[in-house]
Amino acid sequence: MVAWLLALAYQAAKGVREVTLPRRLVWVVNRRSVVDQATEVASKLKACLQNANLSELGPLREALGVLAADRRDSLAVSTLRGELADNADWREDPARAAIIVGTVDMIGSRVLFSAYGRGYKSKPLHAGFLGQDALIVHDEAHLEPAFQRLLRAIEAEQKRQGDLRPLRVMALTATAREGHRDEFVLEESERTGLVFQRLNAVKRIAFHEVPDEKLIASTVVKLALEFRNSNQAILIYLRKLEDVMEVRRMLQTNGLKVQTLTGTLRGYERDKLVKTSPIFARFLPHKSAAPESGTVYLVCTSAGEVGIDMSADHMVCDLTPFDSMAQRLGRVNRFGHGSANVEVICVSSSSHDGQQAQPGSQYEGACLRTKQLLYLLPQEADGRLNASPAALAGLPSASVREAFTPEPESPPLTDTLLDMWSLTTVRESLPARPPVEQWLHGKAEWQPPETYVAWRTEVGVVTRSLISFYDPEELLDDYPLKPHELLRDVTSRVRKHLELIGARHPDLDAWVIHPNGRVTVDRIADLAGKEGGIDYCTVLLPPQAGGLKSGMLDGAAEFDPATERYDVADEWRDETGEPRRCRLWDPESPVDGMRLVRVISPGLLQVEDAEEVAQALPARWCWYVRPRSADDDGSLAACAEQALADHLDSCARIAHNLAYRLNLKEQEALAVELACRWHDLGKARTIWQRSVGNHDPNHLLAKSHTITAGRFPTGYRHEFGTVVGLRRSPEFQSLDADLQELVLHLIAAHHGRARPHFPLGEVFDPDFPEHEVTEVAKEIPSRYARLQARYGRWGLAFLESLVRAADAKASQADPCFGNLEHLIVTGDAGL
Repeated sequence: MVAWLLALAYQAAKGVREVTLPRRLVWVVNRRSVVDQATEVASKLKACLQNANLSELGPLREALGVLAADRRDSLAVSTLRGELADNADWREDPARAAIIVGTVDMIGSRVLFSAYGRGYKSKPLHAGFLGQDALIVHDEAHLEPAFQRLLRAIEAEQKRQGDLRPLRVMALTATAREGHRDEFVLEESERTGLVFQRLNAVKRIAFHEVPDEKLIASTVVKLALEFRNSNQAILIYLRKLEDVMEVRRMLQTNGLKVQTLTGTLRGYERDKLVKTSPIFARFLPHKSAAPESGTVYLVCTSAGEVGIDMSADHMVCDLTPFDSMAQRLGRVNRFGHGSANVEVICVSSSSHDGQQAQPGSQYEGACLRTKQLLYLLPQEADGRLNASPAALAGLPSASVREAFTPEPESPPLTDTLLDMWSLTTVRESLPARPPVEQWLHGKAEWQPPETYVAWRTEVGVVTRSLISFYDPEELLDDYPLKPHELLRDVTSRVRKHLELIGARHPDLDAWVIHPNGRVTVDRIADLAGKEGGIDYCTVLLPPQAGGLKSGMLDGAAEFDPATERYDVADEWRDETGEPRRCRLWDPESPVDGMRLVRVISPGLLQVEDAEEVAQALPARWCWYVRPRSADDDGSLAACAEQALADHLDSCARIAHNLAYRLNLKEQEALAVELACRWHDLGKARTIWQRSVGNHDPNHLLAKSHTITAGRFPTGYRHEFGTVVGLRRSPEFQSLDADLQELVLHLIAAHHGRARPHFPLGEVFDPDFPEHEVTEVAKEIPSRYARLQARYGRWGLAFLESLVRAADAKASQADPCFGNLEHLIVTGDAGL
């Protein structure tokens, strides 16, 4: 991160036209713990820049400030989980340096236009900004070989197709599956001092064989109890969640201090654990909480293996392939301060002389080869094996690679797949558009399908009679699911828990969010029996269904709001602890500093006229978001109204400045600016003005702040109306044909539609003849196809996203944010 930031600043100091490095560093790792720690490093860099002394880091801040709209905030830091989860900083100013940290699922799905947990409107925005002008650093790349192959394939495809700003890929790993010419290796002269101490940290392995894997948990407990009076931190790793839970139960029965860390823990509870658990703090070099005294135990699945900067005094674990074992060993006596014992429990085998795995059990075969390989380590007098990093590095490299976790199969990436995934406004299932899961992780017998689970109040409020009025997909687009709300588990286990819930509540519904973003409504009881029906889906439950205990899925748990927080959607907070959004029943007035994005009246089924809305029902559920903190660009209301002319003028000026700082080519820069200047002209229609509560034809609005706004659906889309009307404009007709095409598409797509079409119900403009409206609608898909061929899939999405970023910035020109002008660089970037 530091090297990239320094290099980017070096180029920026010479001027924006000299910047060739990607402006966004995207750090990807498939462990949530490492996401948190990488975010911490990035946040420290940002804090250093903000507090820079002019004689020290001041020049660095000044150089990076050339790229930013606000020179005082020259580095954006965002993560796709935790406090900084999707805080919009990384996309509100795409010319600014930004560090984005996320998991393979979160980043990978977004790059492939699939954006897990996002609605169709925001998918191209995420793909455009993560798939262009970005350096993707794939940390611990050995864990996800399928994803690494995918990144390389995308990199090659973008170069072949001529994308505007192709992404670049860098793989990081300490346990590479194969050697590379650019591999970083320490010379002998560099292995001194602290480095020598860590390389030669004492880690003494002993194997303990059991005749059956069912005895692993009890044997782990027996060995762990031998440390109970040591006053030390004991780390336990187990492959199976069931073993983790059994070991925890047995240790707690013995009155010991135990904490678990698994990938099945909901994000909300997991974030609290990392910050507040005194047991977890004992394993961290930099304490996040007051550490627990005495002997403590941390019991983990693979969620605690990779990259996390923690160290135990001793370790007890089952046997895994070599890459996993090496990572586990890296979490015990990590800094070389003592002597650690490592107890490894494995199912007995008849010999250590090269016995092969049974057919169809590649994973177990890798475990066996790992055991044979570790027996080659230097043996001490008491029979234990020396497993220091230096000793592991001395093992035969060919044998090490053979003992790695077998690589999953990954299907090829084809033009057809990429084209189909990029059709983000086609929300229905398509035979040629499979979920992206297998391209992210591959397919392997030891990696069963998984399912996400979350709880939302709206699932119980918006019942089947209201679904046609309040589309679940639209609701989730207004109020997206965030990582802290989600837990993930193996699908077969999720189905068993759903069966228990469904038996208690046979009439309750759940929303099932499919990988393509489509939402279906099903009885919870029916979901349990749908074989394969929820693979890689998100099951959204109403809180009254229960099923949550200590942050984990538990089908036997009844709903008890006094002991469990089920709906934690409003617990999405910023770094200062302030909520980014809230939902309130019958608020007396709008929420200061927030924008209204949705009003739900549970009994309101049909309204003939906007004026009837206010009297329809007294019960109103109002959803608010803080504008700079959420992807709410589809809202009809703001925390202060904006005149249409002012908004268009601001948007065009911001776009002009943004194009300068990005050093866009003349044609693309002009297209972005013109699209911004005209993008909301369709809001001048009477039908749109009345839908936001404005009845003054002499004062046209772009944003309304009235509490009834957004409640009166008309079917009219202002961006479609803009395209219809703009074709008649003499100023537009004076542009060359290529520029006209790009401008029209950028306008049509600035709320996520027109990829490749508008839904039939939105092909509507009351101010123009039907035949002209139909002609415009027919032109949109072919125009999209031509432009995507010209700019590349991600390149076109990038240009669309620039218009959306300028629009979002212009929307901030209200009392919530003060004067807009301080956000715009003047001088050489002159407007």
